[in-house]
Amino acid sequence: MTSIGQSIEALVSEQGIDRDLVIEAMKEAVKAAARKQFKAQDKTGDSIQVDWNMEDGTIEISAQKEVVAEVENPSSELSLTEAQELAGDEIELGDMLLIPLPTEELGRIAAQTAKQILVQKVREAIREKVYEEYVDKIGTLVNGTVKRFERGDMIVDLGNNLEAILPKPEQARNETWNQGERIRVVIEDVSKDLKGQQIKVSRASAALLKRLFEMEVPEIYDDTVVIKSAVREPGDRAKIAVASNEKDVDPVGACVGMKGSRVQSIIKELRGEKIDIIEWSDEPSVFAANALSPAKVSQVRITDINNRKMEVIVNEDQLSLAIGKRGQNVRLATRLVGWDIDIVSEELLKKEIAKQMGKMMASGEAVPITALQGVTAAQAENLKEKGIADVEALAATSVDDLVDILDLSLDEAEKIIGAAKAIVEARNVQAGAGDEAAETTNATETAAETSDETTDTNVAPAERTPEGETHTENSNIENAEVASEEGAENSTAKE
Repeated sequence: MTSIGQSIEALVSEQGIDRDLVIEAMKEAVKAAARKQFKAQDKTGDSIQVDWNMEDGTIEISAQKEVVAEVENPSSELSLTEAQELAGDEIELGDMLLIPLPTEELGRIAAQTAKQILVQKVREAIREKVYEEYVDKIGTLVNGTVKRFERGDMIVDLGNNLEAILPKPEQARNETWNQGERIRVVIEDVSKDLKGQQIKVSRASAALLKRLFEMEVPEIYDDTVVIKSAVREPGDRAKIAVASNEKDVDPVGACVGMKGSRVQSIIKELRGEKIDIIEWSDEPSVFAANALSPAKVSQVRITDINNRKMEVIVNEDQLSLAIGKRGQNVRLATRLVGWDIDIVSEELLKKEIAKQMGKMMASGEAVPITALQGVTAAQAENLKEKGIADVEALAATSVDDLVDILDLSLDEAEKIIGAAKAIVEARNVQAGAGDEAAETTNATETAAETSDETTDTNVAPAERTPEGETHTENSNIENAEVASEEGAENSTAKE
């Protein structure tokens, strides 16, 4: 009891807990122990009170009793005569007296109970204090030191006798840490649970990327540049979309810095993780084209606006770059934009369109020249005036003539004529396939007719001359009988 005051001061200074809170926890613990110890004086323990003497730094235990004329419940009542003997003649009926109980009588078990309750209350108070202090800091960046490792998880010392846990799933796979190293982490979650570490931190969260950019880029800190979204595959690649609140400020350039100094420091902090800085756009198609960087996109088509699906068309040489290693680039772009992105090769798409138009031509339908990519309605009219009214005529036109007629560059003219030729070739393939199918059908029909005739020739004699068949059978029987008789005669001669 004499060292309780020193213990309270130590708790207050070491854990930073409010002194009144510790005193209340201590009083509650001692009261629970006293109720067990002084059951003889009060079976219920309701009358026992515990007070803290601030001057002496000691605990005072007492039993509160009411002064009555006739005592019915000794644990909570006291006669007037006994009360006057204890406190003087000024005591009257109805007064409440606090009768001191000897603290020396608290036994070892009662003291142990008090200690357990006190430790539990203090632990709860500490966790409540930590929760209130850090619950508003979720998503913020903190510095710590690697303290120890537990089954793959990392325990990080945040200072002030406070530890946080960095679970294995929240660690980047390319990072290795040693005990005692300084580490930057972002607070992921704070709990009130009594088991395990209370603060969970992360090195794999996208919030870590945002906080690092806020530290390195002053324009983000003062809201000139805004981070719209960020996604990561920790240890491999990250994409961050930024926008500017001022027309004169380039958001991507501000984040990259002079000769890449700003982004390089972040890459170094993330142990070599690649970072794509994307300019954000409120137009999904533009944003998607930017998000697939470093691939160059030819065209973006929204296929289902309700289900947020789009089709991105790229050249053949950009296809692998747009998809990325094991689909990583398109996967990150999908998460960044929030739309399902389907990558399509421009060459395959052109072949498919040409095939469809070839089918139209093969079936006799007219394919307008304006259906070709790069040909406008006005250009189609100019071609019609020169006698080029359909795709087939356009395919037969020379590149030089098309350049003169439409005033195009050589490359543009070659692309248009190439598209027209592809449609004609597809038409020819369809027509050839149709002719082959027709020939196959004719051959099948001819074979069937021949088979029918052969069948009639074989079957007809049997149908027309059934007697002939009977005669043949009878002849065979007669020959068999003759042979049998000759065999019998030969046998007799030998005998």
